[in-house]
Amino acid sequence: MSMDWTMILKDDSGVTGWTWRVGNYLLLSMSLIGMQVRSDLEFPKDRHYMWKMGQWGRCMGEECGTDGVQSRMVWCIHSEGWTTHHSNCRHSDKPETHRPCFKVCEWHQDLFEWEVSEWGLCVLAPFQSNELKPRTVECITAQHGIQRRKVHCVRTSNRTAVTERICEFFSPRPALEQACLIPCPHDCIISDFSSWSGCSRTCGMGLQHRTRHVLAAPMYGGANCPNLTQTRTCANLLPCPVGESEHHYSLKVSPWSECRQPQHKGLWMSGRTMLDFTTGDTERNTMKRHIQSSQHHHHHLHHHHSLKSLDVEIGYQTRQVRCVRSDGKNAMLSLCTLDNGPGTFQSCIMPRDCETSDWSVWSPCSKTCRASDMSPGFRVRTRSITQTPIGLGKECATLEEKEACNIIGDLLPNCPRYVWKSTDWGECQVASLLSQQDRRLNNVSVLCGGGIQTRQLYCVQVPDNSTPHHRKEVSRPVNGHLCAGELPSAVQPCSIPCPQLCLLSSWSSWGACLHDNCMETHGRKGYRQRRREVLEEGYGTESCAHLLESMPCEDPACFLWQVQFEGACVTSEGNCGNGTRTQTVACLNSKGQLVPEELCEDEPPPKEVSCVMACSGDCVLSSWSDWSSCSHSCSSKNSEGRQSRTRTILGLPGEAKACPAATALEEWRTCNDHPCITFYWEASPWGPCIEDSSMNLNGTGYWNGTATCAVGVQIRKVVCMKMGIGPVIPKRCPESARPDTIQPCSLPCKKDCIVTLFSEWTACPTTCLPVNSSVPAQSRYRIIIQRAANGGQECPDTLYEERECEALLVCPIYRWKTHRWHPCTLVPDSVQQGMTGASESCGKGLEMRGVSCVDEYDEMAAVSECLRWAGPMPSRFRSCWVPCRDDCTFSSWSKFSECSGCGSRRTRKRTLTGRSRKQDRCQREDLYPLVESEPCPCEEFVSQPYGNWSSCILSETPAQGPLQGWRGRREARDCGQGLRYRAVVCLDHEAHLVSPDSCSESGLVEEVCHIPCPLDCKLSDWSPWSACSASCGSGLKIRSKWLREKPFNGGRPCPKLDLKNQVYEAVPCRSECGQYEWVRDPWSVCTINTVDELPACGEGVQSRKIRCVRRDSGDLVSSVNETLCDLEEIPLQAQTCVLPCPNDCVMSQWSQWSTCSIPCNESSVRMRTRHMLRPPVADRVCPDSTQTEPCSLNSTCFNYHYNVSSWSTCQLSEHAICGQGMRTRLLDCIRSDGKVVDLSVCEELSLPQPWRLAMNCVVDCPFNCILSDWAPWTECSHTCGSKGVMIRSRSMLQQAHEEGRPCASQLSQTKPCPIRPCYSWLLSDWSPCTVEGAECGEGKRERNLTCVVHWSDWPDNPHPSKTVEDEKCGDRVRKESEQELQQPCFVPCPGDCHLTEWSQWSSCQLTCLEGRSFETVGRQARSQAVVIQVLENQDSCPHQVFETRPCKGGKCHSYEWRTSAWNDNERSVWCQRSDGVNVTGGCFPQNRPTTVRHCHPPCTKPFSHCKQSGVCGCEKGYTEVMTTHGFLDYCTKTPGADNKKADVKTSSGRLKPGTTQIQDFFGEWSLQPLGPDGRIKLWVYGLTAGGFILILFIIAVAFLFCKPSKQSKSASPPQKPLTLAYDGDVDM
Repeated sequence: MSMDWTMILKDDSGVTGWTWRVGNYLLLSMSLIGMQVRSDLEFPKDRHYMWKMGQWGRCMGEECGTDGVQSRMVWCIHSEGWTTHHSNCRHSDKPETHRPCFKVCEWHQDLFEWEVSEWGLCVLAPFQSNELKPRTVECITAQHGIQRRKVHCVRTSNRTAVTERICEFFSPRPALEQACLIPCPHDCIISDFSSWSGCSRTCGMGLQHRTRHVLAAPMYGGANCPNLTQTRTCANLLPCPVGESEHHYSLKVSPWSECRQPQHKGLWMSGRTMLDFTTGDTERNTMKRHIQSSQHHHHHLHHHHSLKSLDVEIGYQTRQVRCVRSDGKNAMLSLCTLDNGPGTFQSCIMPRDCETSDWSVWSPCSKTCRASDMSPGFRVRTRSITQTPIGLGKECATLEEKEACNIIGDLLPNCPRYVWKSTDWGECQVASLLSQQDRRLNNVSVLCGGGIQTRQLYCVQVPDNSTPHHRKEVSRPVNGHLCAGELPSAVQPCSIPCPQLCLLSSWSSWGACLHDNCMETHGRKGYRQRRREVLEEGYGTESCAHLLESMPCEDPACFLWQVQFEGACVTSEGNCGNGTRTQTVACLNSKGQLVPEELCEDEPPPKEVSCVMACSGDCVLSSWSDWSSCSHSCSSKNSEGRQSRTRTILGLPGEAKACPAATALEEWRTCNDHPCITFYWEASPWGPCIEDSSMNLNGTGYWNGTATCAVGVQIRKVVCMKMGIGPVIPKRCPESARPDTIQPCSLPCKKDCIVTLFSEWTACPTTCLPVNSSVPAQSRYRIIIQRAANGGQECPDTLYEERECEALLVCPIYRWKTHRWHPCTLVPDSVQQGMTGASESCGKGLEMRGVSCVDEYDEMAAVSECLRWAGPMPSRFRSCWVPCRDDCTFSSWSKFSECSGCGSRRTRKRTLTGRSRKQDRCQREDLYPLVESEPCPCEEFVSQPYGNWSSCILSETPAQGPLQGWRGRREARDCGQGLRYRAVVCLDHEAHLVSPDSCSESGLVEEVCHIPCPLDCKLSDWSPWSACSASCGSGLKIRSKWLREKPFNGGRPCPKLDLKNQVYEAVPCRSECGQYEWVRDPWSVCTINTVDELPACGEGVQSRKIRCVRRDSGDLVSSVNETLCDLEEIPLQAQTCVLPCPNDCVMSQWSQWSTCSIPCNESSVRMRTRHMLRPPVADRVCPDSTQTEPCSLNSTCFNYHYNVSSWSTCQLSEHAICGQGMRTRLLDCIRSDGKVVDLSVCEELSLPQPWRLAMNCVVDCPFNCILSDWAPWTECSHTCGSKGVMIRSRSMLQQAHEEGRPCASQLSQTKPCPIRPCYSWLLSDWSPCTVEGAECGEGKRERNLTCVVHWSDWPDNPHPSKTVEDEKCGDRVRKESEQELQQPCFVPCPGDCHLTEWSQWSSCQLTCLEGRSFETVGRQARSQAVVIQVLENQDSCPHQVFETRPCKGGKCHSYEWRTSAWNDNERSVWCQRSDGVNVTGGCFPQNRPTTVRHCHPPCTKPFSHCKQSGVCGCEKGYTEVMTTHGFLDYCTKTPGADNKKADVKTSSGRLKPGTTQIQDFFGEWSLQPLGPDGRIKLWVYGLTAGGFILILFIIAVAFLFCKPSKQSKSASPPQKPLTLAYDGDVDM
């Protein structure tokens, strides 16, 4: 209790000014600790009753602090557990039910919390007996396990632990354990045994062994690995010779001791060679090895860097040498001594551990904002090496640490978001859509219609949403890689409106002479006018031509009286003579509309007028016809307009009276007598919109479009023009028709240029600059978002800025300074004499030198500075040799001989000197060579091309600055002359790769190349328009183009062609049906054929002239060929007539036929009328005044309907290539007889017209493929070798559409890099384990590190590698520190029990459940087996070992039992892995097939054996005789077993050997064809007979149907199946 309290008291929270809480902490802790009382205390009143207490409840109270109260329940129970009355228990021992406590407040909860560790590994749950047992039998897929974790209650302020009671007040303690699942136990899986080794002895008895290795280590409680070694004795045929020693002796060395510094002599005796004749070799204690991740302990060492700290100390090390016997016992050293024994001492470098500086402060966290992915940031701290390791000192620990930070990041601001922005769209370009052929033919400046426009994309940071934005967003562009997601489109189709001519109707006829203003009439001057209407407004051209023409006239009249109706003539007396008739008059305006009568200034015509009714004998004339049309529209000096009217004689007079002369039947008058002078108002185009202060709305243009810009005015000039003359004074034109000269307009809004802010300056180098290097620069740019328009502020000139980086530090200059070598240091004499008794101080030693770090002023500097800036530290020690008296001595080497050329070698020599010339060992040139040779240096190089040519690369001008935008984008050049490149290999005289600089400047060979330019599809010019498809009415006319040249080399494809390789265009046309019309002259006078001077009256003939004239030609005299008019409608040229006699009734001419109803009703009639002009005499009567006839379809009445022509093709403007167009068709009015009539007929009938005559259409634009600019060339993919390439690429911005030019095939290009030699460290294989100067014991294996030059695909390349200087590969010292070049190893002595070499790592295997991976990382295993050479040494054998390591790319393996075929009721059974490897382990033992087959009861009868089906059978040549119970009774010899011509019965018995496959086959049948005695059962005979009868029946039926001929030869083929069937039956 006091310990807990003390810990809390001593804990410093680090917060001042909170002393009042310390007291609360004190009370809280005391109250919590005091609550630790057992809840099950029992106080017996007697031995039967006791008090039982419950748990203390929560601390209750009105306020936080010490005034709280806890309570609990207390009750009395019997010893058997049931509750009784409290009086049965002793009240004096009753526990208290209330106690004071410290009430925890809410703010206390913030002071403490549970700290929970991560869940541990899932381990097997123990059984009830708390023993972990393998559960292979019970486990199916997985087994139960437990995961544990640690839970502590800690203070939130400093994470110190407190008692768990505190946190339990706020929340229950988190669980310490949880259940988990572990895969079923995986037993150890091992391979098959290897073959047996040779016998350990060549004579007598020996041992041989075989081993196997671990494929998969046991996991999840699986069975351990069995013994990996099998050993057996072997006997040689030759016995050992008599008297040969039973044992062999070997010299064995122990490992070198640690390097020690020399001490006084008394301490070196421990290094003597000691002999031990009692113990075996137990030095090598073995253990299982498990690979674990090494944990580096970082030592913070503080050193003053001085020269002394760089000194190297030389010490010595010793080792023991022993003589061992083949049974493992030590023997006397003299039994093993050789002439040159192994050394027992040697010089060594005193180890010194690596020393590092203190850790730097943590770098800022890489995560400074809260992102959506919730990934943590990291921070880094570093330290530097202050002392490199020396000798076998500890290597440097890690120099950089990284840890996670801001894992949650709740308090961090949100990370900025980046989005793509775009500039305004550029101008619409149409010229880029033209083909090569069209570009030569078109004037590019007038192009219109569909086009393409581009814009520039840039990445910006999303601004804060709280900031209001009243202008177009202006942000700072950032690097594009910050923007995620797809790029918005940078290309889009657009359209330039095409100029459209103003479409006008034809002129109307000249109107009546009217005042300029009918409401204000002045004078006698007026105007006749004609008009035309605007059918379709023009666009992009000058305004429409004038719509009104005026002609001055005299006596204008705006309103005229007109007779509307005339009544019949009513005589005043009798039936003839003078009379009157009434007429109705009305005041009409110039348009024929009724107006008030007061507008007509003249006197109205009388309502009654006099008339004359012809009497008998009077000449009767018809009424005057209407005036004919005027022959001229106006009068000139040479022509004047005239028009006429006529009347005819309807009744002849009596003898006393006469008709007027012929001239009196026709009247002429002048018309259109006004001069041919036409005036009209001509208006100039509207001028630009200019400001008008009176109409200014003071609007300001904003981007949201809520306000309008200022309103201005447009002005134009209006001039009175005289047709064919020019301008005249305005008075000549009617003022009422004068066009407006001013109109309001909207001034275009001013648009200022908008540019982005400048981007951030590009980063300057953060590292120092090498000496004499150029000063780096940094740049920034901005982008034009909106161009200036309509007088807005212009764009700035500067869009790209560049400046030099601020002065950077020049890299410091440090170098290693080496001092002179010290004399060769040997093992001290005292040590040598103590070890071997030697008196001469000579042999192999070490010499050392000091190495210091200095700056450019030769001042001492820290070692870490040189390690950073000057590279690895030079070697501080090297081996040396102090010659002994008996050493071989030589002269100095001579100079190398002269070279004879490249490829030759040069030599140098030396000679033996002194006594060495007489020593035999010194004259062995294999040990002491006297001649050395080396290849001669050669400066001859050969270059040869290598690899393939690159693609043809076109030169192009790089974009200025970073603004590789779309606005000024030129047409990409994808054809023409370029260069292609090929790498050049530079080789020396030995065909080894050298730097390409020795052969060429660039290392590449260039060659001019050409990329053929694409040729677009070419079509012919348009053919002339064909004739209209309809001779009358609406139709189509067509023109076409045909294919001239197909596209090549990626040119624009052809449009869709028809089968004739043509493309056509169709437009509507109309053939005028009434171009020509029949003109009829008036009928002639009715001519009577008089005979014998009879009166010229009665029935006669009248004629008239007809002619075919062009309609609307104005010339009714000149006729054309009659075939041009409709011959079916040719008028009559003659007709019968009746000229009444003087006493006959005279009728007027017939009126027009009344119209039949439309649609034509054939049950109706039409009629016409006439009236009496002269009454008859006496009893004569007048003919009918009314005539009717039925309405007959297509004869007297017609139906009409609309019809439309076919649609035209999509018609574009003349200068458009694509885009919006119009498809049109024409409307016809069709009469029911098929005739095309004027449209006005259908219009007057108001017939429904459901068709659209025009519709919008779109001609898809032939968008060419648009590619981005080429990106810059990448760096070489390989810095050396032949595989290095540079790549540049471009992306597709717009795919080709319709007939657009397709994309170039190359979206990326590669260019070879110069082939430079690669230098790499070559690590040789490990050498065999060697023991210096001895036969066995502790030795070493080595491997070498050499620098070789090679191609990049080394070591798998066909080019040979060559050893070169180490400097070309880099830091050899650092490379040696990374690679282990020496390994301790052990060579077993004869008789030693030892481990084998490590096996190869097994294949990577995953832990799988039901064929699915349980984990992502697999495991590999390897093992060492134990080899016993002498049985006497078994007790000293090490344990077999195995180790595992994680691996990637593993596979799931399955295991199943495999069996061989039965052989004498036995077979082999083994386990096989799914990849075909035979293994031990992995298969379930309970599923193992049996290896031995047994019969029940056993087969004890003679010649019997156990069959595959588990029943007894007989051997070959014997027949089973079975008992009534189905068991074998005995085997009987099969009759005729030796006779090959046995019958069916004997054959069946004979062919039933006990072990044959046939018998086994029948033996498996449930329906046995053979009885127990071996005979064929009766049902087999019946089945055979039935089959034979069936075959005969089939043959007979076939014979009847085939009806063979009577020839004898034809009967033989049908017999053949019978023979075959019978033979088959016999064979059965």
